[in-house]
Amino acid sequence: MAGHLAKTFETRVWNRTSSRAAAFGREFGASVANTVPELVSWADVVVTCLPTSVEVSEVVETASDGWHEGQLLVDATSGDPAGARSTAEWLTERGVGFVDAPVSGGTGGAVAGTLTVMAGGSDANVERARAITAPFTGRFIHVGPVGAGHAVKAINQALLAVNIQAAGEGLAALAKLGISATTALEVINSSSGRSNVTENLIPQRVVSREWPRTFRLALLDKDVGIALKVLQNAGVSDDTFQVVKRALESARENLSAEADHVELIKQIEKAANVEIR
Repeated sequence: MAGHLAKTFETRVWNRTSSRAAAFGREFGASVANTVPELVSWADVVVTCLPTSVEVSEVVETASDGWHEGQLLVDATSGDPAGARSTAEWLTERGVGFVDAPVSGGTGGAVAGTLTVMAGGSDANVERARAITAPFTGRFIHVGPVGAGHAVKAINQALLAVNIQAAGEGLAALAKLGISATTALEVINSSSGRSNVTENLIPQRVVSREWPRTFRLALLDKDVGIALKVLQNAGVSDDTFQVVKRALESARENLSAEADHVELIKQIEKAANVEIR
């Protein structure tokens, strides 16, 4: 994402790991800021993409007096709605706009510049964000006020987790009945049970036994936790999301810290004493 921005706009970067920022600067011709205040003081628009809204708040407040009226922060973190609203309020007091703009499409979409952005904020700020994110975006959707982007992203991620858990359990049962995953998926993917999980993730990662690591299971667990808060705050039943949250927590305990989100299916296979092939 940052690479696409650097190819389009004059760009200055900062990373908590300075060597990564330096390497990026050399590759893409971007200047490197030594501190967050230095970067913020220089920029018209700041784009953040961090693990959680906690880190976003820390970075924003670290910049302190570096913020100035008329700037915009576009937060591409998969964060939480309450955190977005809090950061937006802090920035508004300084005349700075805020848009929560989490993305979907994975590392492949980031490289290809085809990510989907779900944006939360005022009409004016969102239109500015639309222009800034265009270099890495295939689709940009204004979903509502500040916090709405993070809410939609969290629900999307929870649905992904539910699909992984459900497909893993179903295919494990079919494997124990002697039905190959390839055969079962041929039926499922031409029927009403298909999803991105059955069409892409399971064939490419589980059936192949390759298990590439592109998105940490721990981050999906974090996202499902945010989704649970969204449902609870809305007064909506969260039974299904609670089930998959427990499954993710169990997988985090039993797999490596760097485990990919699709490796949740390894837990299912182990419990069923079967491999999905």
